[in-house]
Amino acid sequence: MPFASALSEHPVPAMATGETAGALLEAIGERPDLVVVTTTRTHAGALEDIVKTVNAVLHPLAMVGCATGSVVAAGHRSGETPAIGLWAGQVGPLAQVHLRAARQSDDTWRFTGWPAATAFEPRALVLVADPFTFPVGEFLTWLRMRQPGLPVIGGNASGMRGPGGARLVVGTEVVASGAAGVLIGGGVEIEPVVAQGCRAYGRPLTVTRSERNLIHEIAGRQALECLADQMKSGLDPVDLATIGSGDLLVGRLIDDRLDRPGPGDYLVRTVVGADRSTGAVAVEDRVPVGCTIKFHHRDTLAARAELLTLLQGRYADAVLMFAGTTRTAQLFEGGPSDTGMLVRSLGPIPVTGILSAGEVGPIGGYNFVHGSTASMALLRDR
Repeated sequence: MPFASALSEHPVPAMATGETAGALLEAIGERPDLVVVTTTRTHAGALEDIVKTVNAVLHPLAMVGCATGSVVAAGHRSGETPAIGLWAGQVGPLAQVHLRAARQSDDTWRFTGWPAATAFEPRALVLVADPFTFPVGEFLTWLRMRQPGLPVIGGNASGMRGPGGARLVVGTEVVASGAAGVLIGGGVEIEPVVAQGCRAYGRPLTVTRSERNLIHEIAGRQALECLADQMKSGLDPVDLATIGSGDLLVGRLIDDRLDRPGPGDYLVRTVVGADRSTGAVAVEDRVPVGCTIKFHHRDTLAARAELLTLLQGRYADAVLMFAGTTRTAQLFEGGPSDTGMLVRSLGPIPVTGILSAGEVGPIGGYNFVHGSTASMALLRDR
């Protein structure tokens, strides 16, 4: 097996590093192409030593990772307790990147660290970012002009309180800003899967009047009136009685060429307000005139059903996963976790990742920043 993962919750960083690095050495041997290093914030101060030890034991070609609020490794999710997760894989050609961002005088962003050329054709970018110093949304727009169609899977490290608190792994270095990433070539098949934790209801509708993030009319009717009708006809009484403000969602179809769009085809955004006097509905994203939308509802059953639907018929030899902290806390407590459902659907394969403060993944061929989402890279050995 060209992939392996290990998790240790030993409170002493040296012991935890020895346990996980030793497990990977036994499972996959020396010189894997890529090692992903994740630790909880408790071990953040020891991350330099952890990285040096992992490098001395495994000698990987590239390393990427971070200290974050909670880690996922070896099919399990750590709590707030000390934990180190390691994942190793033979993925073929790759290029490690340390991306930096600087705001310009005209309020635009300048990004550095992207390679001018690589010796292979990149098939995906795995990215871990510091949300205080690296604007992922602006970077995705920048990247779209330079590398159109390149899927980005990743997320923001969680658990930090401000700039300077990041601990990102870039090779054998630990840095406090920017984003750590790895470009992966064609030595492994990578399939992105983005589960947004919700289900659609009602019927597809066309936005007929909008302004930036305000939807004024849907199918020629006031947007608020249309939302109310769709809720009454599409949700059961229990959902209507318990629905919260954060559960009102609008899904925008990204690829209008699809005949039968389903889960994973709509970019879901939260309804953040409404004006009863005008009937306008505000969404946390731009909604252009002419786009197709469908209202969505987020709850535990919907999140689990969507994930199972998206994984149905797929297979993988390993998974890298970035799951939202709010998704885990609100949707998967008291039942099978994202990780547990992945293993249930795909088998006992190496799954690793982090709980993130904003996830990155493609919808309809375009990369977006998400919330309460699980963004996953399904890897298959060629």
